[in-house]
Amino acid sequence: MRELVVLGTASQVPTRTRNHNGYLLQWDGEGLLFDPGEGTQRQMTHAGVPSRRITRICLTHVHGDHCYGLPGVLSRMALDDVPHPVHLHYPASGEDVVRALVSLATPGTDLRLHPHGSGGTVAPALEVRPLEHRVETYGYRLVEPDGRTMLPELLAAAGITGPDVGRLQREGRLGGVRLEDVSRPRAGRRFALVMDTAPCPGAEELADGADLLVAESTFADDDADLAARYRHLTAGQAGALAGGGGVGTLVLTHFSSRYTDVSPLAAQARDRAGGATVLAAEDLDRVPFPRGR
Repeated sequence: MRELVVLGTASQVPTRTRNHNGYLLQWDGEGLLFDPGEGTQRQMTHAGVPSRRITRICLTHVHGDHCYGLPGVLSRMALDDVPHPVHLHYPASGEDVVRALVSLATPGTDLRLHPHGSGGTVAPALEVRPLEHRVETYGYRLVEPDGRTMLPELLAAAGITGPDVGRLQREGRLGGVRLEDVSRPRAGRRFALVMDTAPCPGAEELADGADLLVAESTFADDDADLAARYRHLTAGQAGALAGGGGVGTLVLTHFSSRYTDVSPLAAQARDRAGGATVLAAEDLDRVPFPRGR
């Protein structure tokens, strides 16, 4: 099962309808919780997301709206007696803040800390890239390895059935039949999360080829001066990020409390998003992972 559960969509100030950040990506057997802001534990209850589903927690940076929910989530995991290790990824410069937050949590969770200080691979299939914000910040990307789709009609014509199909996939050749003769290339699917940042190369790398991109859209294009001052994206810049990267679906989030109606922001993003589908997220939205393109 692959699905994005949106737990919160506000930026610095939560509103009556928008909780602080929080995004749970269900990816096969993994549950990756990104940027649990204040109130995330309660939002998980509303969304019907059990704490046992979380296997990794990923912080883009240590501003409060992206991490103050961490003690509550960890305490809930301890209360629920989560049996598996939980891996916590975060920028190395936020070590003191992260350890302070962890110290507030109820003990009992097998929590394993993984600070990172540069871009690269931080776990199997999980990568980070540096962003440009007021503190050290990283975006995350999950990359499925490329594979091949078997073509039943060509397998049948070649007389390959049953266990021999798996053998061909493992070995690449069976008799005179090559794997590429009876299959076609399949690009691995990609998820990317770009939070607080000005436009930068790291954001572009994360977005490149993403099937699903979650991107901050703190300000409308009319407030581009505020976005530049605080190093955030405007809606149009988020759309351009998706358009330039050939993104399949763009989910906008992290909205400033000044906007009670975010549909104009979605329109601004859509104007620059190329062929990407653009969604303005609401709290508790569930976004199925797009099918492979």
